[in-house]
Amino acid sequence: MTYGIQPCVPYLCAMIRITDQLNRPIHLTHTPKRIVSIVPSQTQLLADMGLDDYVCGITKFCVHPKTWRDRKTIVGGTKNIHINRIENLNPDLVIANKEENNREDVEHLSRICPVYVSDVATLQDALNMIADIGVLCDRRTKAADISQNIRNGFAALPSTPRAPKRVLYLIWKNPWMAAGNDTFIHNMLETCGLTNVIDSPRYPCVDASDFSALKPDVIMLSSEPFPFKTKHLNEVQTLAPNADVMLVNGEYFSWYGSMLVGAPTYFQGLLR
Repeated sequence: MTYGIQPCVPYLCAMIRITDQLNRPIHLTHTPKRIVSIVPSQTQLLADMGLDDYVCGITKFCVHPKTWRDRKTIVGGTKNIHINRIENLNPDLVIANKEENNREDVEHLSRICPVYVSDVATLQDALNMIADIGVLCDRRTKAADISQNIRNGFAALPSTPRAPKRVLYLIWKNPWMAAGNDTFIHNMLETCGLTNVIDSPRYPCVDASDFSALKPDVIMLSSEPFPFKTKHLNEVQTLAPNADVMLVNGEYFSWYGSMLVGAPTYFQGLLR
């Protein structure tokens, strides 16, 4: 996907010049003081970078840190942004994501201020995004520390897991939907030494009759975006009696910001 409208660029010599992960130029004449994040994972990253005083707007799905929900302006959901609320905040930087946010919203926001759009499918993409945010927000050292902690954690993961290797990772019910082979979730499974049984892109629908045919050793029921609960375990187990069915914290598999610092410890627990 290509966003057709470029960020607004003042007719001044920009102090900060980078390209975002869609190769769009981002020009800032000063370190941003009023930041709006419309990506939950990256909102948490901004908090962990110590930018509490500078973030003025977040989405209703930005649940980390919890204290921000009462102190920041809620600008809507990730897919239904209230443009007027963001405009009223007079931001000098918006943090967005290709998959989480709508192209039209990003293009509209780009007329208001520079918009950094991330596009994260791998761990390296996530590390590159963290570095970019560090540059834009004058938090290079903090970004480097977070990235190094992430690298150290993933380096400690066992190269050969003791858990079964074939995984069906479900993200939705009615219809059943699974993580495909070009997603960040897929990359996290591979990083753990697991094999995704879905060999198609994005988040395909999966018929219940296919559960057994896919021959997963494990079926993971994610906590998000569909809130799978204990009551769903037996239902899925009936559809795939030979698989181990388990609930997993979807934030560790799909949040590509500073949540990744704790992800390896969580993954090690699953692999054991």
